Amino acid sequence: MSVDKLLAAAVTSVGGSQRAGQVEMAEAVGHAVDAGEHLLVQAGTGTGKSLAYLVPALLHADASNTPVIVATATLALQAQLVDRDLPALADAAEPLLGRRPRWATLKGRANYACLHRVRDGAPDEQGELVAADEASPGSLGADVIRARDWAEEQASTGGSGDRDRLDPGVSDRAWAQVSVDARECLGASRCPYGQECFAEVARARADEADVVVTNHALLAIDALEGVPVLPEHRVVVVDEGHELAARVTSVATADLWPGVVDRTAVRVRSHVDDGDADELRTAGERLRQALAEAPEGRLDALPERLAGAVVDLRDAARAVQSGFAATSREERSADAEAARRAAKTMADDVFGTAERMAANSGSDVIWTEDRERGGRIVRVAPLSVAGLLRERLFGETTVVATSATLELGGSFDAAAGSFGLLGEDAPAWRSLDVGSPFDYGKQAILYVARDLPTPGRDGLRPQAVDALVELMQAAGGRTLGLFSSRRAAVEAAEAVRQRLPDTPVLCQGEDVVATLLREFSADERTCLFGTLSLWQGVDVPGGSCQLVVIDRLPFPRPDEPLSSARQRAVEESGGNGFMTVAANHAALLLAQGSGRLIRRSSDRGVVAVLDPRLVTARYSGYLRASLPPMWFTTDREVVNGALQRLAAADAKDD
Repeated sequence: MSVDKLLAAAVTSVGGSQRAGQVEMAEAVGHAVDAGEHLLVQAGTGTGKSLAYLVPALLHADASNTPVIVATATLALQAQLVDRDLPALADAAEPLLGRRPRWATLKGRANYACLHRVRDGAPDEQGELVAADEASPGSLGADVIRARDWAEEQASTGGSGDRDRLDPGVSDRAWAQVSVDARECLGASRCPYGQECFAEVARARADEADVVVTNHALLAIDALEGVPVLPEHRVVVVDEGHELAARVTSVATADLWPGVVDRTAVRVRSHVDDGDADELRTAGERLRQALAEAPEGRLDALPERLAGAVVDLRDAARAVQSGFAATSREERSADAEAARRAAKTMADDVFGTAERMAANSGSDVIWTEDRERGGRIVRVAPLSVAGLLRERLFGETTVVATSATLELGGSFDAAAGSFGLLGEDAPAWRSLDVGSPFDYGKQAILYVARDLPTPGRDGLRPQAVDALVELMQAAGGRTLGLFSSRRAAVEAAEAVRQRLPDTPVLCQGEDVVATLLREFSADERTCLFGTLSLWQGVDVPGGSCQLVVIDRLPFPRPDEPLSSARQRAVEESGGNGFMTVAANHAALLLAQGSGRLIRRSSDRGVVAVLDPRLVTARYSGYLRASLPPMWFTTDREVVNGALQRLAAADAKDD
């Protein structure tokens, strides 16, 4: 069976038409997985890249009798693959392969409801919290009860028990009372509900599948932590590959704060000597005092008092670990075993994080930050995950990474470097840009407000507000505003509401993002302002989004702990830290943000950047080379005229 033949059948099955870039990508992916060669593919919006990798992935799975893992960063893409693309591909492939292909979704255990916890209750003090709170609509208790009822309905109807299928969703606190992570789990043989366990059923389906759809986080756990949570495989496709390094970094990031130490001390008290539990709580109080005195931000060396508190906490947690009751597993009931596992998991987490911070390795970055709720916290994250990815992922499997924004400044080097594919003894790899089916030169204008002052740190500039209002008036609304901070988004929304009272303006934080996007899509006059979560993944084709405004170049803050540490490390090794870290960060976000404008071949509009540095700074060429090839201008009158004509044309069509 050829890639071309199955791809043609699959495209017909979804009601689409083949595109040259899609065919080129599918053939390249097929060659890569057959040859065992790593491949980085940039495929612009509208290419049809999902089928371009699913088709050769399925053929490889069929020929090798081993599954292909597909890892994504967003729930929206997972849903598209599982609910649309894979069923259509299976329909097309069945008559050609002589069997119906199988696919499965697999996530971390904590993403599935736990029937033992649902039916027998949370084995800790949280159960009392739910009972006291359950009468209040919209409360934590009400959410827990709704999640429990949903889980029982899922069990009776053969549902997946996947948290992402619970609509509307519940908070993390509520979900924690109906789920467990892998270390808390009793195991199918021990659990009274093991035969119907949602997580076990998902794993069994994955073991029999040709294609297993998962997320970047579970891929990271499987590859980096030596925990075999995915079926045995030889090929991995990483979609939304520009997010991989950040997601892996997130998995490898840990934190300590007094509240979690206090809760751990309470949970372990039933399983260890009271003195050990008391010492853990005392160590948590020492941490609280030390954090109050510590400076906020990155810590190249832990202050003496904080270093001492972390060592005390490590030692106290080690004592708790050693003190867990030696009762044999067979002598404990399922409920007692669940409580014990939950408590020990918390103690293990505290010990592991404290030990890592006490070591203060040069490969880690440690910093403190203040949260709106919960007070000050200390965090630790890897300076780089490139070496881990090179050794554990690219060194063990064949990887195809794809995204609409893998090529920055005209090169794949930034992406390859984040994956560990550059430098001495790096694995061999190939790159490919299959372009986009869109004619950006005719469909989109890139406008840079060269006449505006350079942004400072004092919030939104009055001149930028004037420009924003003028552009929105010309567009008749239809604006997605992407801002570098929540403060700037709120300020802009308030200013526009005062000056354009007839233009509806939604602002992130006023409702959940999904609701805001529905309202934005439903009314072409409506505008939506927001921050980072709107720069990526927003898909609003048509007249509702004809103007994308970016308030400033999205460089990381100079005091952001991880990026500043990484920039310094590059400079110490003789490189250009600003270009390697800050400029790449800005280029990626600019490309992602600009990509919100053109979502289909009939879309037209303007990307307006209210930051003159995109034409005046020495790095401006690099940033613009990372963007789609839109028609470029710095003339606001030209842009206003284009927006007015678009709005008039839409009004005439209506």
